[in-house]
Amino acid sequence: MKHVLITGSTRGIGFGLAKRFIEANLKVTVNGTSQSGVQIAIKELKEIYPTAVVQGFSCDVSNFEEVELLWENAIKEFGPIDVWINNAGIDQARKYIWEMNASEISQIININIAGVINGSSIAFRKMKSLDGGQIFNMEGFGSDGMLMKKMTLYGTTKRAVRYFTQSLAKEATQTKVLVGSLSPGMVLTDILLNSLKFNPDETESNKRIFNILADKVDTVTPFLCRKMLANTKNNTHIAWLTKGKVMGRFIRSVFIKRKIF
Repeated sequence: MKHVLITGSTRGIGFGLAKRFIEANLKVTVNGTSQSGVQIAIKELKEIYPTAVVQGFSCDVSNFEEVELLWENAIKEFGPIDVWINNAGIDQARKYIWEMNASEISQIININIAGVINGSSIAFRKMKSLDGGQIFNMEGFGSDGMLMKKMTLYGTTKRAVRYFTQSLAKEATQTKVLVGSLSPGMVLTDILLNSLKFNPDETESNKRIFNILADKVDTVTPFLCRKMLANTKNNTHIAWLTKGKVMGRFIRSVFIKRKIF
């Protein structure tokens, strides 16, 4: 039975992925910033899946030593980690960059970039010394270069994640460790909802776009899980909302109205 660890998995996409991997009969380690949040997530998962092999540990992903301890705690009972997913990330308040204070800036950079680097480097070193494994990093708005006002810092961190992942994959070429990225598209999570809450003047126009392009967590995560488990290539990019799918949805929206909101 394979073992998967997902950072930032007490809610949202991470929690959805945990459910899918449990359904695929994997051992699952969930993670969050607080142990109480982790225990709540485990309780919910076991209520849904009474026979689930699931455990969880809290850590600050921006702290290298805590992430290293996360690995060590996870393998004590469940054994080596086969799939490590760097999903933990936080949104930014809808502010211009010059309106943000030093604490806000540091927190987003430390979690969204340093957290991915810490998780990747620790998992890579451990997997390289074993029989290999897979590391996936979660992309988001900005990864593809798209720009939006008051999303500058968040978009910058996600653009950095894409560069880091591709570069790490290149370095991993001569090893048995596979490195890839996940692009879930527009998913109905707190980050998407914040776009409505923080931009009330654009709520209706945003809702129209979200109703065309957005999806619920339980729609996207089965696809991501299936693709990860089937993957055998390094530097793979698993994308749910492709350009072709976007075009198709806009064309169909003339005839079929999707109701996400």
